[in-house]
Amino acid sequence: MATALLLHHIPFNPQSPNPNPNSLKSHYPRSSTITCSTTTSEALSAKRHLLNLISDQERGLKTLNNPSKRSEIVEAIDAMAVLGQDTVTTGDSLSATWRLLWTTEKEQLFIIEKAPLFGTQAGDVLQVIDVEKRVLNNVITFPPSGVFFVRSTIEIASSKRVNFRFTSAVLRGKDWEFPLPPFGQGWFESVYLDDDIRVVKDIRGDYLVVDRAPYAWKE
Repeated sequence: MATALLLHHIPFNPQSPNPNPNSLKSHYPRSSTITCSTTTSEALSAKRHLLNLISDQERGLKTLNNPSKRSEIVEAIDAMAVLGQDTVTTGDSLSATWRLLWTTEKEQLFIIEKAPLFGTQAGDVLQVIDVEKRVLNNVITFPPSGVFFVRSTIEIASSKRVNFRFTSAVLRGKDWEFPLPPFGQGWFESVYLDDDIRVVKDIRGDYLVVDRAPYAWKE
């Protein structure tokens, strides 16, 4: 979810007006059911442990300067990856509005922390995936009406890996919209996925823990 580099240089107040591939089918099973079992006591215990570790970390802000805490969380993530190693996480169950719980990605954490300097506050940070349509939106909300989102196309590369390519980006306020150029490509692997959460590693070695948002984000 490396989506936020351009905002380092863009003053943002959502209340202020603006003054001025061919179809590639997955070779992996498509299913509307969750492919990672949450019924075993081992999985439930490991998930509970991970969620407890990140619960007071302010989406990762407190982990930035706490290497021992980061190591503890990464160890818990690796345990989740072992539980999910024989599952497919790139099927239909990947399609959802996913909400950030914790990450090591410094760009996103920078925006969460520094948003007040731009006259706003960061709300939900989302990853919106539609496997069938092969699209991904990375979204940072600035309530009540601001949003920054990056559109991407995706390609299923394996049972766990998804390749993505940014296609466009938009910074939007209540009555204005500012388009930005696309700026990258990469991949991420959902190492664990169930009815509640998804645990991710990406091309840059960053980690992400998200849950299924109670709503579907739309442009």
